[in-house]
Amino acid sequence: MLTARALLLDMDGTLVDSNAVVERCWRRWATGHGLDPEEVLRVAHGRQGHAAMAALLPDRPMEQNHAETRVLLAEEAADLDDVVPVPGAPAFMAAVTGLPHALVTSADEALARVRMDATGLRMPEVRVTAERVGAGKPDPEGFLKGAAELGVAPADCVVLEDSEAGIRAGRGAGMRVVGVGPRAAAFSPDVHVADLTRLRVETATDGTIRLHVTD
Repeated sequence: MLTARALLLDMDGTLVDSNAVVERCWRRWATGHGLDPEEVLRVAHGRQGHAAMAALLPDRPMEQNHAETRVLLAEEAADLDDVVPVPGAPAFMAAVTGLPHALVTSADEALARVRMDATGLRMPEVRVTAERVGAGKPDPEGFLKGAAELGVAPADCVVLEDSEAGIRAGRGAGMRVVGVGPRAAAFSPDVHVADLTRLRVETATDGTIRLHVTD
């Protein structure tokens, strides 16, 4: 069991299964630039597009990365085939209604809304999207901003993440991390679950959130 005063939730791979769309779009981008799609996906998962491009093509002007990221985001927002909730996500989001929580995602606001709407998941009132940070994951800025907006100390927050970049960001923010899904297991989160059906949320009388890992 983990206890917290607030929860900070990643979206893609944690609440929303958008892997098929992400991989389709990034594979097209990789092929168009003569790059190995598997290496591109390894770098891109959990990161803002321009940051992934900068890591993959370090000699390229950032203006070009930002321009191509805008194109990629538009492609992803238009492709909703296979976008579904992660198992257990609807019940989990219902369970945290009224508790301190925020969405912290590398997607921009428009893409986040499209994907949450497509899966029928409630959009958290507090959210930190790509355009609200100067540095994306694995930088901890987004998680620290989410904690600050909730008025909760970083050490009292628990992060739910699926990617290496996200887990590193949560750790860098001084938070405990629940890794969700098969990808997360490789990056040594504090707790790992196959999906959100394995987490049960309880609230103590003093408002403390209790996350129970179930079999």
